[in-house]
Amino acid sequence: MRTVLLGAPGSGKGTQGVGLSQKYNIPQISTGDLLRAAVNAGSELGKKAKSAMDAGALVSDDIVIGLIRERISHDDAKNGYILDGFPRNIPQAEALDIMLSELNQPLQGVVLLDVAFEELMQRLTGRRTCKDCGAIYNIHLSPSKVDGHCDACSGELFQRADDNEETIANRLNVYQQQTAPLVEYYQNQNKLHTIPGTGSIDDISTAIGAIFDTI
Repeated sequence: MRTVLLGAPGSGKGTQGVGLSQKYNIPQISTGDLLRAAVNAGSELGKKAKSAMDAGALVSDDIVIGLIRERISHDDAKNGYILDGFPRNIPQAEALDIMLSELNQPLQGVVLLDVAFEELMQRLTGRRTCKDCGAIYNIHLSPSKVDGHCDACSGELFQRADDNEETIANRLNVYQQQTAPLVEYYQNQNKLHTIPGTGSIDDISTAIGAIFDTI
């Protein structure tokens, strides 16, 4: 199953990617992880990426596509993979399609986790993290038993600086402007499958799994 997981920040892409990767024994490929690994390894692409990052510039799509091409050539990706966090816009999607076409390995499906704006705001602005053990809670959806303290270790809970309402609204607006057009792009290819990203993690995983099993 060669697929892309689409969804706004807070939609649960990362969580679902991990579970589906384990269930189907295919890698979850995060471009952020690929970049960090390439830089640490000092590979040719990693050196180019580091130069861009050191200069405060965005890493070019060509470098990211090269990293993905390299990663999906590994043995563990022979039966497929889950791309998480890429593509983020139409030019990236087009570049990805060209590269996969050259390998004769086109995407088989794209799964969109659809969550309403208001719920995304709740999920992201309500997030609280334990300073001691890193456990994550949500004051709206999954609060700790004792306000402000972790259930596991009693550590103090805090809100990350980038979890404030203004920053999150900006992130969601960027997603809406750049990434949301991918929905139409993949619809036109008859590859898009939309799943409500609400409810239990297991129910969402089951719904996505049912799509994987039929493609």
